[in-house]
Amino acid sequence: MDDTRILLAHGNGGRLMRELIADIFARHLGNPLLDTDADAVALPRLDGELMVTTDGFTVQPLEFPGGNLGSLAVHGVVNDLAVAGADPRFFTLSALIEEGLEIEVLDRLIASFAAAARDNGVAVVAGDTKVVRRGEGGGLYLNVAGIGVKRAAAPLAIESATAGDVVLVSGPVGDHGIAVMLAREQFGLSGELRSDSASVLPLAQAVRDLPGLRFMRDPTRGGLATVVHEIARACGHGIVLEQHAVPLRPEVVAVCEMLGYDPYYLACEGRIVAVAEPGTADEILARWKALPQGADAAVIGRIEAGDSRVILETELGGRRVLDELEDDPLPRIC
Repeated sequence: MDDTRILLAHGNGGRLMRELIADIFARHLGNPLLDTDADAVALPRLDGELMVTTDGFTVQPLEFPGGNLGSLAVHGVVNDLAVAGADPRFFTLSALIEEGLEIEVLDRLIASFAAAARDNGVAVVAGDTKVVRRGEGGGLYLNVAGIGVKRAAAPLAIESATAGDVVLVSGPVGDHGIAVMLAREQFGLSGELRSDSASVLPLAQAVRDLPGLRFMRDPTRGGLATVVHEIARACGHGIVLEQHAVPLRPEVVAVCEMLGYDPYYLACEGRIVAVAEPGTADEILARWKALPQGADAAVIGRIEAGDSRVILETELGGRRVLDELEDDPLPRIC
């Protein structure tokens, strides 16, 4: 029997499954609330409005420059709670493991998940594992539900965005999408670019008390352009982005130019797109730039009265319509 890889027997409810849960999941994720022998656990009372979110994560390769599936899954759920104005508190974790996955790889990914959870003050309180046959999965899929407590003073409602408001982003866009693509060694390309996969909780906490802050979202699948389209549909107005103002790393621009990708549609995993009243934008920028994650934050556009199109003002003075994303330029990146 191969004891270095996941077997179908690791999912049969017997000894191997019990040892897998104890030796990897409970060892890394253990805390006073996690009881691997219980069907359900009781949570302590929380002092505030509860918020809940859930997400599934799949990425190829499982480990990439700047992160891996484990840390990515934590950051994805933490960030969804953070941009909604909440502090994350509890997670559940469901792991769908493919037969043949190296146990050392699984151990590294769950260790990374646990470290990221601790860094963000999160306790994993329940979980589940399943094993699927070889060829029926992507090595490992992680499904995570998160519970947090809302702390934001502002409502943070996408419908509150209105003509005259400005659009901000907390840092360069497209890093994650290009870093994962390069890690796949497609097209014979390689590079040193690292994913932006990270918690945006400090960025959200720094500005969520500002009354002029309308809305925040993290631009994951579909990238910046997709978030901006969501805002335009919700408020019923157009949005104009200024090409020269959108922060992009030279490596991202170079790869996009070579392969025909549009960086505005590439996923980020550690950025915030925000909408705010013009008078609040400077304070948001000042608070973000005071943090390491927000050093390159910028005002990148504005909401204009009119139909809900998204326009990119080019550096040459022209205008280009950014259509809604229809295809999937880089599948399985988050």
